[in-house]
This record gives sequence, structure tokens and C-alpha cells, in this order.
Amino acid sequence: MAAAQRLRSKQGDTLDQLLWREAGLGPGELTRVLDANPGLADSGKVLPLGTVVLIPATATTSTSANRVLPLIQLWS
Repeated sequence: MAAAQRLRSKQGDTLDQLLWREAGLGPGELTRVLDANPGLADSGKVLPLGTVVLIPATATTSTSANRVLPLIQLWS
């Protein structure tokens, strides 16, 4: 089980962008993160600069080093 994490938003971040960039989490974890952060959904689509978001320990987190992105080949 991964330890709980605290993330801090940058200018223009949405919650899903922050979760993907910093923790490698997809849309399936949004509900769990919103449940762990009461009032976060009231802040709007774009998070205020410096908003601290708690990711609960039960969420499956992965570091950016372990994240594998698909290869996109523009020319064959």
C-alpha cells in the first residue's frame, strides 16, 4: 500500500491534470481524491494556485519514473 501524498497545484492546473502529472493517476481515481478533500470541487474547474490536494493511501500511485507512455509515431 502506498503512503498518502500531498500535491500542490500550479497555475492553470485542473484536478485531473495535477493527478496525472504528479502521481500518474487517471480518471478512475478522481472520486476517491475528491472524497478525501472535502470542498475541493467547490473551487471550480481550474484549481487556485498552490492548492494542496491529498491523495489517500488507498489510491494506487505510481512514480513518474515507472509510468510508460505509448509511442506515437508521426511518420512511418
